[in-house]
Amino acid sequence: MGPQPKFAETEAPFAVERALVGEHPAIVKLRALIERVAPAEVTVLITGESGTGKEVVAQAIHTLSPRCNQPFVPVNCAAIPHDLLESEMFGHERGAFTGAAGSRHGLLTTADRGTIFLDEIGEMPGALQAKLLRVLEDGVVRPVGADRATRVNVRVIAASNVDLADAVAKGRFREDLFYRLQVVPIVIAPVRERRSDIPLLTEHFLERIRDRTPGREIAISREAMVAMWSYDWPGNVRELENMVERLAIMSEGSIIDTSILPENLAASARPASPPIAVKLKEGGLNLNDLVRELEGRLINDALKQAGGNKQAAARLLGLKRTTFSAKLRRCGVIAPASLDEGEEG
Repeated sequence: MGPQPKFAETEAPFAVERALVGEHPAIVKLRALIERVAPAEVTVLITGESGTGKEVVAQAIHTLSPRCNQPFVPVNCAAIPHDLLESEMFGHERGAFTGAAGSRHGLLTTADRGTIFLDEIGEMPGALQAKLLRVLEDGVVRPVGADRATRVNVRVIAASNVDLADAVAKGRFREDLFYRLQVVPIVIAPVRERRSDIPLLTEHFLERIRDRTPGREIAISREAMVAMWSYDWPGNVRELENMVERLAIMSEGSIIDTSILPENLAASARPASPPIAVKLKEGGLNLNDLVRELEGRLINDALKQAGGNKQAAARLLGLKRTTFSAKLRRCGVIAPASLDEGEEG
C-alpha cells in the first residue's frame, strides 16, 4: 500500500474539519500527530475535557488510515445501560437472556476491518473490560450465550474525559487494559488553553451559517469578539459552536454585537487579569518563569483590547511589531491572521 495522504489534502467530513481548525501550537501538533498515528494501526487513547472533539479526532484518524473505506463505529459507553453493554458490544445468541428472540451481531463485529471508537471508556464495567482486553490481545469476540468465539480485525480507539491513570490507582479500571489502550496517547487541549484560536473558530462557524443561508451577511463586532476571547468556554468547541449559532439567530442585523451577548459571556471581558502576588520565599523563586507568566498575561490582555490586531497590541505594550511577534511565539499565543487585515508590515 502506498503512502497515506496528508491531512490537509484529504477530503474529510465537516466534523473533522471543525474541531481541527486553529493555528495555536497545540492544534498544529495535534494535526501532525494524527497524520503520524493514523496509518500505524495501533490502539489510541484520546483524553480531553467534554466538548474538545475527541470523537472528531478519532474520525480523523480513521479517515487517514488504511481502513478509511471500512466502517467507523462510535460507541458511547456511558449512554448504554451496563446490563445491555455486553450484548451491544459482543452480540448475543438466541435465548441467551430474556428477550433475546434471535441472534444479533455486536458492534465489534459490525466494525470488523474498520475502527471502533469507545467513548467514555472509563464507564465500562470491570467484567467487560476483561473481555475487551481479550479482543485487543487475541482478536476474538465471544457473543453472549455463544459456545465459540469468532475472530475480528478491528482497530480500537478509546477516549475519556476523566483521568484513567487515577481510575487505575483507585481500582476502578484495569491496569493492563489501560496500558494496552494507550499505545499512543493523545491529549486535546481545552479551548481556554488555545485562546488565540477562538476568532478562527468563530469565523469558521459563521462561515458555515452563511453557507446554509445564502444571501445573509453575518459578522461579529470587535467588542463582541473580545468577550468571546475572554470567556473560558468550559464546554469547549461544542459550546462555542452552539453559542455562535445562538448569537446568529438572536442578531436582528448583520452584525453580532455585545448587546445580545448572554451575561456570563459579556462579564468575562470586564475584569482585567489580577496582578501576580509575589513574595520571595526562603527557597527562592524562578524569576524567568515569573517574567514569562507576566508577559503572557499582558500579551493576552493587549490582544483582547486590540481585537486580535497584533500591531495595535504591540503599540499598547510599547513594543516593536517584530519584538511583539517574537514574544507571541515564545508564549505560545498566535493572533489570527483574519483579524490582522489592514496591518502595516
